Amino acid sequence: MLDGVSGDLERYMDLLVARQRLVASNIANVDTPGYRTKDIQFQAEFLNAAERMSGVSPRVVEVDGLPVKNDGNDVSIDRESRLLAENALRFQVASNLLRSQIRVVKAAIDEGKNG
Repeated sequence: MLDGVSGDLERYMDLLVARQRLVASNIANVDTPGYRTKDIQFQAEFLNAAERMSGVSPRVVEVDGLPVKNDGNDVSIDRESRLLAENALRFQVASNLLRSQIRVVKAAIDEGKNG
């Protein structure tokens, strides 16, 4: 870990990966009778992640307020597709920020070698 910001980015990316798995599971179960949509409370989990050791999975919750079909399933492909796209964009931004931090550290090291 480079510094606190890098650690935060790492935790943020871990949560994005966990959410991506949940969304994929929700989509895979779109036709499973009685299946209820699952998600993580992203902001709360990010704040909690700073206090936990890495590697601890976020708490998975059922999503309230979604329309339930006759078979008891409440997965919305539109919602899950939007979450997939949003999650991918957030992961891309976070990985670009982390890459930028690594470049800065590398440049400082290179300058130290040449200085």
